[in-house]
Amino acid sequence: MQIQGTAAIVTGGASGLGAATAKALAAKGARVFAVDLEASIAKAEPSDGVTFVTADVTDADQVQRAVDTATDSGSPLRIVVNCAGIAPPSRILSKKGPHDLDLFRKVIEVNLVGTFNVMTLAAQAIAATEPLDDDQRGVIINTASVAAFEGQIGQIAYSASKSGVAGMTIPAARDLASHGIRVMTIAPGIVETPMMAGITEEFRQGLAASVPFPKRLGRPDEYARLALNIVEHDYLNGEVIRLDGALRMAPR
Repeated sequence: MQIQGTAAIVTGGASGLGAATAKALAAKGARVFAVDLEASIAKAEPSDGVTFVTADVTDADQVQRAVDTATDSGSPLRIVVNCAGIAPPSRILSKKGPHDLDLFRKVIEVNLVGTFNVMTLAAQAIAATEPLDDDQRGVIINTASVAAFEGQIGQIAYSASKSGVAGMTIPAARDLASHGIRVMTIAPGIVETPMMAGITEEFRQGLAASVPFPKRLGRPDEYARLALNIVEHDYLNGEVIRLDGALRMAPR
């Protein structure tokens, strides 16, 4: 599917994976709507072809308004990339006591329910567009994590949420096949994003050394390039692709 001339929604589009993907799609000729929270958008760098839209991915009304903004742009909405997510660490049991239930719910709500919410409402809009070759109308790319498969100590909530995202891939692809919509998921490894801004250089080097090859952290632009490849490759559907340098996470 060609990217030029389409409208695209990228959640978490103000920073990290989302910002890199929004910029890459715009460079390919898409009219991009980067969805994020107001506080995140306030710190975002402007980018040609990218319009920021304030919305909480867990709020159906706000997401619907974001989808309407994209569909009213004059370009057909055909691309959605879900990058919004949070990853607060906490063990089931720690010196502070049991894992806070509200924190667990919050991570599931943002990472899993938020992804489902955007995917569902955007799919409804994509399904209303005119079909292209092979009756294709669009593609939705969700973001899981290698933690979906090898969650580390303190990642119980994050791993559960990302396992859910990975698990939605094939049933979503099957549900939306009759509408000409493909669904794919990317599972990144350790990527240099704002989530890692607080770690020390020593710890960063240790993380990089744990990657078999290449021995470094991933880059947001590498995620963006894979997302673009998925959009343009019409036969990719219903699959989770690991982007991790062959990393298999250790317990800690």
